Amino acid sequence: MNFILQEFQELWDYISGAKFWMEAAENILQAIVILAVAILIIRIGNRVINRLFESRARQSLRITERREVTIKKLIQNVLRYTVYFMAFIMILDGAFGLPIKSLLAGAGVAGVAIGFGAQNLVRDIISGFFIIFEDQFSVGDYVYISGVEGYVEEIGVRTTKIMSWTGEQHVLPNGNVTQVTNYSVHNGLAIVDVNIPYENDADLAEQIIEDVSATLPASYEEIINLPEIMGVQSLETSHYAIRVKAETLPSYQWAGARIIRKEVKEVLYKQGIQIPAPRLVMYTRDEEPASSSDERQRDM
Repeated sequence: MNFILQEFQELWDYISGAKFWMEAAENILQAIVILAVAILIIRIGNRVINRLFESRARQSLRITERREVTIKKLIQNVLRYTVYFMAFIMILDGAFGLPIKSLLAGAGVAGVAIGFGAQNLVRDIISGFFIIFEDQFSVGDYVYISGVEGYVEEIGVRTTKIMSWTGEQHVLPNGNVTQVTNYSVHNGLAIVDVNIPYENDADLAEQIIEDVSATLPASYEEIINLPEIMGVQSLETSHYAIRVKAETLPSYQWAGARIIRKEVKEVLYKQGIQIPAPRLVMYTRDEEPASSSDERQRDM
């Protein structure tokens, strides 16, 4: 018991002494300096990377802009991870004097056991490499991945960040990217069905829609070609549908469809073609058919 009390007293004297606090302050100051230098290196590195890609943008031979942004983001992420890891090692070794070599040797022995628990991490990193290498999608693309739809904000070493059109940010592990629908690679196709009442002539309605469609490419940059009238698509209860298709910029097919609906609706309304309303035929069970009434009158 006395031995324990003596050890505790020596520990308390060391902690409460000025030497301990001087060494602690020196170690903390050294750690802060290392972190400050690491942050400075990352900022300088990001500026150098930005200038390198800006100089490439002025060259005649260059990759696509979307791929440049993706590769630039990836290089910046790798730089940040590498610098912070080195700073962490320097803080443990230089500032706090921990035996890093022994720790790394022990980590090598335990690496096999840790590897079994880090299979998902390795899978995410390898999947991220192939996403960029195969150019499956890039920063700024509008994609549909694993039930998430939106614009790609960032492709990292392990995760991909997607922002939906309503503002939510979704973070997906790269290993979960098993199927990708990319709307930004090729031009889109806007398809619109215009409902016309049966009382109106189909040829006249198609001519009105064609005249309206001819003005759209010059008025809206989203629509790049003259819309095409496909004809009567379906016959419904109270109307028939005329289908219109138009080629749009990549990922603008929905905006193009809204534009076509708006412009066609305005002109059809001015030409006296109303939006078809649902029809409802009502009858009573006791009501006799008109033909039966006529026969009864002839018999009299």
